[in-house]
Amino acid sequence: MEGHEDRGPGYDDWFDEPEHPTETQSGANRGVQEDAEEVWVLPEDEEGHSAGQREFVIGGRTLTMTQVAIIALCVLAIFFAILAAAGVFDSGKAAAPPVSTPTVAPPPTTASTQTNTTPAVAAPPAPLKPGDTGEHVKALQTALASVGFSPGTPDGDYGPATQVAVEKFQVAKGLAEDGIYGPATEAALQKALGG
Repeated sequence: MEGHEDRGPGYDDWFDEPEHPTETQSGANRGVQEDAEEVWVLPEDEEGHSAGQREFVIGGRTLTMTQVAIIALCVLAIFFAILAAAGVFDSGKAAAPPVSTPTVAPPPTTASTQTNTTPAVAAPPAPLKPGDTGEHVKALQTALASVGFSPGTPDGDYGPATQVAVEKFQVAKGLAEDGIYGPATEAALQKALGG
């Protein structure tokens, strides 16, 4: 190793090969085998801390890196539990309600069963025309609604809504579309009501 003499005391070159110490230069290595590995001591090891352990001061408490990691994992677990409870991870499909089959009781068997043939809704007597009011108009409105031609809420007033409902009923039954509840419309309404 030539040229080492001209270098100053602060010279450092990483690429130079190290000089082997002589017995006089290294009194500390006497009796140590030349094959022995060098042991490096980090400043942290000298203070009594294990290598890689760092300490954090949080809220006046000193915590190690392991303790901070455990706390972070617990916070994440709680966060995901809250999200799961809120339904964030659900697929969006609602659970189908349970299917229940209704049970039908058989009709009672009696020797004589009377059938009521009176219709629940009866057609009022004719004639009625736009502008009329009263109970007969209210009965007409109820009868029209029961056969599918509702003029709205039965109010007893033969207004435009009732006239339109009568016209639609007349067209459906093949009658003259005049909006007046006459004898032909009354007969068709009685028949539609099943009477």
